[in-house]
Amino acid sequence: MLKKRFTPVLLCAAMVFGMTACSGGQKAETEISAQTESSAETSAPEESETESAEEPSHIIDYEDKEIEEILAGMTLRDKVEQMLVVSYRVWENDSSDKSIYTDVTELNDELRQALTEHHYGGTVLFSQNVRDAEQVVRLVADMQQTTVNGGGLPLLVAADQEGGNVSRLDFGTTGVGNMALAATGDPENSRTMASIFGEELSLLGINTDFAPVMDVNNNPSNPVIGVRSFSDSPEIVTEYGLSFMEGLHDTGTIATLKHFPGHGNTDTDSHTGFPCIMSSYEELKECELIPFQAAIDAGADMIMTAHIQYPEIEEETYISISTGEEVCLPATMSKVILTDILRNDMGFEGVVITDALDMAAISENFSDEDVLTLTINAGVDLLLLPPVSDAETFRHVLDMTETAVALAEEGKIDTDRIYESVRRILTLKKNYGLLDQADFAVTDEMISGAEAGVGRTEHREAAWDIAEKALTLVKNEGDAFPISLESGETALILFADSCASRFATGELAEKIMRENAVIPEDARINVMVNNTENGDECVKAAEEADYVILINRAYMLECLDPATEDGFSTAVFDEIIAARNDNGQQCIVISCQLPYDAARFGEADAILLTYNSAYMPELPPETGEDSAYCPNLAAALVACFGEGQADGKLPVNIPEVDENYKITDTILYEREVEAAE
Repeated sequence: MLKKRFTPVLLCAAMVFGMTACSGGQKAETEISAQTESSAETSAPEESETESAEEPSHIIDYEDKEIEEILAGMTLRDKVEQMLVVSYRVWENDSSDKSIYTDVTELNDELRQALTEHHYGGTVLFSQNVRDAEQVVRLVADMQQTTVNGGGLPLLVAADQEGGNVSRLDFGTTGVGNMALAATGDPENSRTMASIFGEELSLLGINTDFAPVMDVNNNPSNPVIGVRSFSDSPEIVTEYGLSFMEGLHDTGTIATLKHFPGHGNTDTDSHTGFPCIMSSYEELKECELIPFQAAIDAGADMIMTAHIQYPEIEEETYISISTGEEVCLPATMSKVILTDILRNDMGFEGVVITDALDMAAISENFSDEDVLTLTINAGVDLLLLPPVSDAETFRHVLDMTETAVALAEEGKIDTDRIYESVRRILTLKKNYGLLDQADFAVTDEMISGAEAGVGRTEHREAAWDIAEKALTLVKNEGDAFPISLESGETALILFADSCASRFATGELAEKIMRENAVIPEDARINVMVNNTENGDECVKAAEEADYVILINRAYMLECLDPATEDGFSTAVFDEIIAARNDNGQQCIVISCQLPYDAARFGEADAILLTYNSAYMPELPPETGEDSAYCPNLAAALVACFGEGQADGKLPVNIPEVDENYKITDTILYEREVEAAE
């Protein structure tokens, strides 16, 4: 079939990342293609076979007089800008020195002018925007008031607060991450964790969470989803994802399901490349779309698109602006996927938002003009514009704004689509009370409430409790776990440089244990980080210690191979385990990220999974800036010394590893979590 070909009409200076294209004649995603190509068939969307028992609250009411009056009073520019979402992360401090930047923790004159003159629909906060509760309350309120005073509508203010290693509030409750939530075997823990996030975000004025992740992690090689997914089972993802969504709704927080139609079956990260999934529509319906359909039926507010090519579904192609090769339109730009499937077949009437448009999958392949035209005409309602990181990107975002307005005025963007999108956005804002707000003055009560509530003790204790419930002991020969410590020395050895930033987790665990008399006063804990220079030193320390705990962090499957830069420490760990076995000594391995490394250290006596860890190079303060911490690894270390249980259940299948350290089709440890009937 002859595919329609789009040609770039406006070349832009894109942010440059690495790219893996899926195009005619180019080898890309070959492993996935080989697995699915023989059974993949192009299927046209069919009418939905199921209907929700109750009409979701987000269904657009075209007779809503308030919304129609607002629409009638908006110019075309107002409508287009309502579809744009901005993020101001850092600002160039000195134009003569491009390396000097200041995090945007308050509005400067340029940003204030942009929010005054342009009636954007929303904004997104990142870690660069947050310091402490009072600062965030004042920043959000200032952004809202500036927008309203300029004649705009209140903003959707969002943050990626998924939990675990994707958490933006460095002074709030970090939580444990989605795979750990599923490992507890109780969906109520997912709802509890999400309600904590929703409460803390609301106290700061943040009304939207870019969560939960509804991706099914059915490819262990996935470099970007992994433990952000609840499971490799669509039924488990559905159950725990719905509970997470309900927890956010319990606190009046907008939930955003991501990444439609599924980012779990790829080994390419769309931040740095251009993923391609060779699945047919029928195949997606049997797996990836199951959680999304259930959430739509339950009243989902907003869905985020994936920058992924699905050539078995979307046949239109485009000539990449960086390579000149033919690429497929990603889901973000696919009318087949966003309108025919998501809207017409699955019945979604809420707001569709893109993933960030500065990601390499988009910025390296599509011109700005075509990004704007293709996404909106395909069915997108909100466009997540590239983040502002300096004066140049600030001008780029303003240029994209003007380009979007010009395209609408020229008729290249369908005006009916614009009206449709703005109605959805206004409906969402009305449903959450945003259209009723005009005064965003900050009060002492708001500040004291945020300071007392965000990251409060009860929330962190709940997260710690959930982290303990998630700990999964997949192997325990000779009762190596827990350690029966009376005295002596325990060596905690962390995997390579990737774990160096977790160094203080060991110190935190020791502090907690000593404060609670978990270990004897004369017990010694020696925390080390293996690197390319100290392998012999680590082995010697392990041989001399009474007890050894090896902490491994596999953030990608390359970490399993000692021949790679990401996995060189595994050779040292192998040597330590072998030496301990030869001497009749035991050894515990803690997996603190992807659980698939449980298959890598088969000779260890005990293997404990935490499903997450996060940056902690030094002990966090009790409160305030940088006080947040991910509890998973610390809870695991405490459990190794007999404080707490490890009763978690595997939420994913763990395959065997072959002699070349590649995963196989043989399952070593089977999934234990079961979804409710």
